[in-house]
Amino acid sequence: MKSHIVKKKSSLIQRYFWLLLGLTFSGIGMVGVIVPGLPTTIFMILAIGCFYRSSQRLYNWVINHKIFGQHVRNYIEDRGMPKKAKYSAFLLMWTFVIFAVTFAIPGDMVIVKGIILIAAATGSGYIYNLRTI
Repeated sequence: MKSHIVKKKSSLIQRYFWLLLGLTFSGIGMVGVIVPGLPTTIFMILAIGCFYRSSQRLYNWVINHKIFGQHVRNYIEDRGMPKKAKYSAFLLMWTFVIFAVTFAIPGDMVIVKGIILIAAATGSGYIYNLRTI
């Protein structure tokens, strides 16, 4: 069982804030386990950043989870991303981006389409530059 020591030097109010935010991100991430197209790992990475500042128990729960724990540990320990996960991320991201830009967003919202394409290109560049394991 992998564990890291969390930082709990903040005030009680700040810890409750980070705990609530972490629970929100982990809730969205858990929905992503079931709903296709909604990412899980990124929300669990955000949650672990919050739990690092608020809860050792929840931090350990995320990094030791059987579904997404390994992916989160790989990210926080700077190991990289598996090749299969990179391909899946690119495929899902660009499938939904192309669908959104082509069908879901009205034609007169050109600026929104541009922002989505720039965001997807930025995300793709980030994923591409992660170490492949």
